[in-house]
Amino acid sequence: MTTEVRVPTLGESVSEATVATWFRKVGDNVAEDEILCELETDKVTVEVHAPSAGKLIEIVAPEGATVGISALLAQLGAAEEGAKDNQPPKAAAKARANGAGEAKMIDVMVPTLGESVTEATVASWFKKPGDHVAQDEMLCELETDKVSVEVPAPASGVLKEIIAEEGATVAASARLAVIAEGEAGDAPAADTASAPAPARAEEAPAPAAAPARSDVEDAPSAKKAMADAGLDRAQVQGTGRDGRVMKEDVARAVSATKSAPPPPAAEAPALPRGPVSADDAAREERVKMTRLRQTIARRLKDAQNSAAMLTTYNEVDMSAIMELRNEYKGVFEKKHGVKLGFMSFFVKACCHALKEVPDVNAEIDGTEVIYKNYVHMGVAVGTPSGLVVPVVRDADQMGFAAIEKKIAELGTRARDGKLSMAEMQGGSFTISNGGVYGSLMSSPILNPPQSGILGMHKIQDRPVVVGGQIVIRPMMYLALSYDHRIVDGKGAVTFLVRVKEALEDPRRLLMDL
Repeated sequence: MTTEVRVPTLGESVSEATVATWFRKVGDNVAEDEILCELETDKVTVEVHAPSAGKLIEIVAPEGATVGISALLAQLGAAEEGAKDNQPPKAAAKARANGAGEAKMIDVMVPTLGESVTEATVASWFKKPGDHVAQDEMLCELETDKVSVEVPAPASGVLKEIIAEEGATVAASARLAVIAEGEAGDAPAADTASAPAPARAEEAPAPAAAPARSDVEDAPSAKKAMADAGLDRAQVQGTGRDGRVMKEDVARAVSATKSAPPPPAAEAPALPRGPVSADDAAREERVKMTRLRQTIARRLKDAQNSAAMLTTYNEVDMSAIMELRNEYKGVFEKKHGVKLGFMSFFVKACCHALKEVPDVNAEIDGTEVIYKNYVHMGVAVGTPSGLVVPVVRDADQMGFAAIEKKIAELGTRARDGKLSMAEMQGGSFTISNGGVYGSLMSSPILNPPQSGILGMHKIQDRPVVVGGQIVIRPMMYLALSYDHRIVDGKGAVTFLVRVKEALEDPRRLLMDL
């Protein structure tokens, strides 16, 4: 009986991949979940695991082959005797003993980082070597482009060794530390000089495995990328197995040769600093940007460079919403268990306006426009680490209470650094509320590939003319930034007017007017 090994799901909008590396050859016995090969897409590297234990009897797609989703890669047959002797180092390293009577050594691995995230930075270690740790106790915190990830202890014992120090960049599934299961809390002794230690020390400085060897074959796509960029093999640091150069390694090397650090500044040439006195220099402090802040900087600059961004403004009288909210907020909270805020009114008003002006809810893909028959509303949230945009999915199908509950939940998770990648992907339109910080007027920047973002601002009492009389009303400026490549000025102004009308007379939302 044979078992088929097929191409796994590669991610949204990714339809094919290149077979980069086979780690096993025909005739090898493999364990269940052992990594058989690596696939490269235009975004990430994907590991393919054995669906069951057995013997690799055929490789259908050799290295360099281009394969589609669910394509057949290989076939496994029944395992032969001695299969356990072929257990790969990665599988064996999960739990091992250094000798008779000694504690079982457990590796602490980088947890799943989310779709399209291939590396992280070690932000903080909460324990030091020699400390006793309980199972599921937090050992360290990792930072990715989007979120912070806490790493719990896989077992109780003593933290014997920290492999990836604070500030180190680690790949997905890399080793972070080693725990001696069940030991008491002693400081690590001379056993750090034992045989396994040098191997771990080699891995410590880099997220990749061993240094490059002359007999290691680089990924085909990496060779092509090096040739296109005019780079020599020695100029590229490989992060694949045994120092193998991958496509993303070449991209990093190209970025490093074109710009001065930090990498996110590659898009805009860094201006030289003016003269700084010795006294001023002594009072300055240089702090490395977090990965989240680097990503925010890069994405904001990308938005300016790629979209024909324009902003139109209007103002809205908030009297009707404030009166409605004051009248029903107590009953609303008692029934639904959540406070009635302003954001649900804005979300509903935007969903209403997007139906009339679908261009604002669309995106450009090459020479095509993708119109979305749904509204996944991004709601910008400020956190101690920076701005993140969790997504309220199918907001157009939700009521006020459901929207308020979802926004409250996502806001709390965002501030605690608990958001998953899936919760921040797929938004079709975004609302940003600078008013909570006191902003009176601003021009928000698009969140690519979206074509529109609405900026809310501070509510301020101002004199306005109503029915020929000057009266004081709570007014808010609204700003709609949009991609002029897809949204015309008429559509943008119409959208903003519809939002204004719905907010000034909320009954229009109930009657779909």
